[in-house]
Amino acid sequence: MLKNSGYLILLLFFLPSAAYSQDSDPGPGYQMVMMNNPAFSGAEGDDVLRLSYLNFLPGNNYNLHSVYFSYDSYLPALHGGAGFYINDEYLGGIVNDIRAGFSYAYFLQAGEDLFINAGLSGSIFHRGLNFSGAVLPDQIDPLGGVSLPPGEILSATGHTGFDIGAGFVFITGKISGGISVNHLAEPDYSSSGFPDEKLFRKFLFNLAGEYDLGERNSLIIRPLGYMGLQGELLFGGAGAVLESNVLSINAILLGNSEKQKNIQAGFTIGTGKIRFFYNYRFNIASANNLMPLSLFHQTGITFSLNNVDKRNIIKTINFPKM
Repeated sequence: MLKNSGYLILLLFFLPSAAYSQDSDPGPGYQMVMMNNPAFSGAEGDDVLRLSYLNFLPGNNYNLHSVYFSYDSYLPALHGGAGFYINDEYLGGIVNDIRAGFSYAYFLQAGEDLFINAGLSGSIFHRGLNFSGAVLPDQIDPLGGVSLPPGEILSATGHTGFDIGAGFVFITGKISGGISVNHLAEPDYSSSGFPDEKLFRKFLFNLAGEYDLGERNSLIIRPLGYMGLQGELLFGGAGAVLESNVLSINAILLGNSEKQKNIQAGFTIGTGKIRFFYNYRFNIASANNLMPLSLFHQTGITFSLNNVDKRNIIKTINFPKM
């Protein structure tokens, strides 16, 4: 019997992406928000460094991992915020997608209690391929064994391209939200030249609030929601984050137009300078019978390097701790 089915070329673009979206989007979390909407760059006001690790479809030996690193800050000389990010997705030992981008957001006070950030990002991506460990369908005999060599040879030539994103963020009182469009350049990760291989533009909208439940902000609840559209896929989710001074917990219900329903839950612990977070997403209903229960684990840490109060200069956002 074939032991490492995770190395089948059929899983080249791993199950969630192939079945539901072109991007391995982590969802509504704010730890990777700058990659989805450049207008959030520097929106917290402080110098913030974020590190995140995701393990997709854990427990199935698919070897699907993603690492994200970003840094952003408010810069008075630029009248806004700026930052950069690096994202590396290692998929089954076959595909390695590296994406690095820079973003800038201009901060504008549009009214007495209305603030708008307008952001723009540019990124470079590189897709590297390694088929040495791949098992092609024509290598599998009827008894479940593997016969070598394959009947076709796949090219391992990598591809590098450029992409653009844009977005807006608004802040009024204790409510904030954003709208963005990614993949404005509609890059072709595969370099095949076929229109179907290009990344569709992805439109995202998110909204979050803040309500005090305790004295002196000792307990806060932050309801939040988001929606997105990429190609024919419509997706979204809603939930809340309950935060205390040291610990916060979150729960989000997610769904999409492909009849997939997921739940994501997690926690964040730490002080204002250093915070550790963990999120876990699992599938509760799906039209695809192959969809496993466990979709991904996410863990990471954030560092606030310069905790200076800039609220007398700009309007900042307290990101939901998730």
